[in-house]
Amino acid sequence: MMRILSWWAERALLLFICIVVLFPIAWMFLTAFKRPIDAYSLSLNFTPTFDNFVTVFSDPWNLGDMVMNSVVVASVTVLIAVPCASLAAYSFSRFRVKGRKFLFFLILSTQFIPAVVIVLPFFLMFRQLDLLDTRIALIIVNLAIVTPFVIWMIKGYIDAIPTDSEEAAMIDGASRLRVIKDIVLPMAAPGILTSSIFCFILTWNEFLFSLILTRRDAVTLPVGLVSFRTERGDLWELMSAAGVMITVPIFIMALLIQKHFTRGMTAGAVK
Repeated sequence: MMRILSWWAERALLLFICIVVLFPIAWMFLTAFKRPIDAYSLSLNFTPTFDNFVTVFSDPWNLGDMVMNSVVVASVTVLIAVPCASLAAYSFSRFRVKGRKFLFFLILSTQFIPAVVIVLPFFLMFRQLDLLDTRIALIIVNLAIVTPFVIWMIKGYIDAIPTDSEEAAMIDGASRLRVIKDIVLPMAAPGILTSSIFCFILTWNEFLFSLILTRRDAVTLPVGLVSFRTERGDLWELMSAAGVMITVPIFIMALLIQKHFTRGMTAGAVK
């Protein structure tokens, strides 16, 4: 009897957690298809409309420009950070040089610096370089934020790869770069893909630096949500439509590569 009660209690707790986590997301999706007059209503009896999505892509909101900024910044950040981090992670994993652990700790320690501490120096630097309100500035900042994290993740995957095949290839005359290209990277591919996902998500959701360093031309989606808070109040139906545009790409990406994501997380956990 106690075992049955325990089973039901566990399921009830899991159901409660799922409801708490998924309810805000579900409500956002519903509100995105509501008319302004229905946005504050708790009733589920409403006529769906796509007008909110049309509105947010029109003047004065121009969400399309924000989508393009977010896509470009996140994609370029991943394309630069992941290859550089992969080579750095391999170096930390395989080369036994003096001070290696200290240097690795030094790189990771940058993750403990609060963003509010470095946002002003970045602002002053980009103002001097005339890079404020540009995608280049956001890419540089996001590279500084995500690269140490990606190095740490990929190093864990490379540490789990046996060195026997690398040593055999080098004995046969293969260069170090050839070993990395033909042996290490294919074996670490699930982990690198997982790191790329995290890198993309972190960049896609970045808010503080985008808020401070952009004004109009390089505004990204998370910052664009703030524009729906007007003197007339919060435009929840438009804010929800913009929120859907932010979350849907992440959901689609997760569904398409969930198998690789699971393999990568498992590979990084096993040493």
